[in-house]
Formats: sequence, structure tokens, C-alpha cells
Amino acid sequence: QVNLVESGGGSVQAGDSLRLSCAFSGRPFSNYAMAWFRQTPGKERRFVATIGRSGGYTDYADSVKGRFTISRDNIKNTLFLQMNSLKLEDTAVYYCAAATYNTGAVTPGNYDYWGQGTQVTVSS
Repeated sequence: QVNLVESGGGSVQAGDSLRLSCAFSGRPFSNYAMAWFRQTPGKERRFVATIGRSGGYTDYADSVKGRFTISRDNIKNTLFLQMNSLKLEDTAVYYCAAATYNTGAVTPGNYDYWGQGTQVTVSS
């Protein structure tokens, strides 16, 4: 069984930084490509960033490129999302997701396991 638990969300002001974490357990973490998605009420879950199994490959949504950094610690079995220069439009529930192989996918359907989400609220 694969389990993912997000943490690190909270309320911050525009321009601030926040780091999200996703604890992975149940299977060897390095076997899975990982990603972050986010969702606001009434809207579809949207891609934020993805990272390959080794951590060498990353990709980002245009809306966060240059501001967010995805990374992983394959020793501690943890995925991270460093969010800098936060904007009001970054407000969402953020979810981590795992895929059984390196897909480079930006669609939710390509990911097999999901966390419960963590709320990020950005205000002015």
C-alpha cells in the first residue's frame, strides 16, 4: 500500500515563501515519479510540477515556473515543493501524487496514488 501525506500548507501574504512536504510510505519511494497538483473549489485539479524517480528531471506549469521548485529526498522518502513569490492565484489545495514510472505527465490520470491535500492561502 502506498500512502502519501502532505504538510506545510498555511496562510501567507503575497510575496512570501512556503515549503510543502509530502511523506511517502508503503513502497520504495525511488520507484515512483512524483508530482504536485492544485485545486480550487469548482475547478479542475491542475498540474503544478513533476519530478522523475531519480530527481534529475523536472517540469513545471508556466504559471509557477521560476517561482516554484520541486525536489525529492529519496533517503527520507519525501517530496517537496518550495514556493517563492507567492501570488493570490496560488491559493488552492495542493496535492502530491505518485506514478509507477517516469511519465513526465501533466494530467492527473497518469498518477496512481494521491495524498489528502494541504491548503495554501495567499492574501495581500
